[in-house]
Amino acid sequence: MISKNFFRFVNTSCYKNYQQIFLCHSSTSSKINGNTKESDINPKQKVVPKDELFSFIVRCMMKVDARPSHAEVLADNLTMADYRGHYSHGLNRLDMYVNDVKTGTTAKDGNPIILKESPGTALVDGQNLLGPYVGKFCMNIAMDKAKKVGIGLVAARRSNHFGIAGYYSLKAVDKDLIGWAFTNTSPLVVPTRGKAQSLGTNPIAFGAPAKNGDSFILDMATSTVALGKVEISQRRGEEIPNTWGVNAEGIPVTKPQDIRGLLALGGPEESSGYKGYGLAMMVEVLCGILSGSHFGPWIRSWKTSTTEANLGQCFIAIDPSAFEDEFEDRLQKLINYCRTLPPSESGKPVLIAGDPERLHMAKCEKLGGIPYPQSQIDFIQDLARKLKVDIPKIK
Repeated sequence: MISKNFFRFVNTSCYKNYQQIFLCHSSTSSKINGNTKESDINPKQKVVPKDELFSFIVRCMMKVDARPSHAEVLADNLTMADYRGHYSHGLNRLDMYVNDVKTGTTAKDGNPIILKESPGTALVDGQNLLGPYVGKFCMNIAMDKAKKVGIGLVAARRSNHFGIAGYYSLKAVDKDLIGWAFTNTSPLVVPTRGKAQSLGTNPIAFGAPAKNGDSFILDMATSTVALGKVEISQRRGEEIPNTWGVNAEGIPVTKPQDIRGLLALGGPEESSGYKGYGLAMMVEVLCGILSGSHFGPWIRSWKTSTTEANLGQCFIAIDPSAFEDEFEDRLQKLINYCRTLPPSESGKPVLIAGDPERLHMAKCEKLGGIPYPQSQIDFIQDLARKLKVDIPKIK
């Protein structure tokens, strides 16, 4: 389920220097990930083994008649999300996928179709299938083209929510390729100087391979946060920073239940929110406009299950060997430089994109599974009862 490169990286002796940093500062990752001390489990949390979570997701999706191969790709994506610490896009999203397939809003069976193709490009109709299945199909095409001609770009329409964008970039990195993944989403973000939700959180993922399984993995929304983080804060009864979202009048709020629109990356205009707004628009161009899907405010509202989502997505794979030699060595040199910089605050090492996820994965390996708060365990048990499937083993 998880990239083989992660384990290849942490077990390679030539990276002992970084492993020492990694281990010495594992206790500080609570400040990175918002969790408790990485070496210990919060007594209020329970642990679900990865394979148990994977099997549970497959059982749930097959109960609503999803094709097994489609359910397995979805389970791989959602399990990877929680394992990497992106709880907003893992188990937290399972009921949405179940409901969409159950109601017929998302197709239960079929295969994506290639509508147009050139040596380096393809346009795909996702046939309204589960987003992760469409995404994996498209990324495989992009990677095949990159291996043949140096670069592959695939745009997809009639897709659905595709989980964490980093899932697809990691697929490319596992093949020693550079990988990009983008998707448009339901309108939740308020443009700079506006009040109406007009663009999605429109994530960007970028992955590049370095030496011995090390890598640079960027996975980010173009809003200040993903909506899932607001939802999790509301479940936990926590307040949120006033840079996350605004009410109906465009005024920043600190109670998650008061949010009527998310702010673009950067927050208000004074702190460069227009840059996040511009990035969200860029993703919309690559996904919605390029593919022929719905776009911007014409995408269905979040969690609406009465109409087809028709999301647009874009996947790019690049073979670095088609360019300057020694790409991995050069990237590793930059990564090592940044990681070994003197920190501005003691106990907080300088990290690169992908390092917080490595810390979380190390925690999961030590615990023997993924830690969840009781609210998520209750969710698992409730969903299992509703669908009449076996509950996963919980430690």
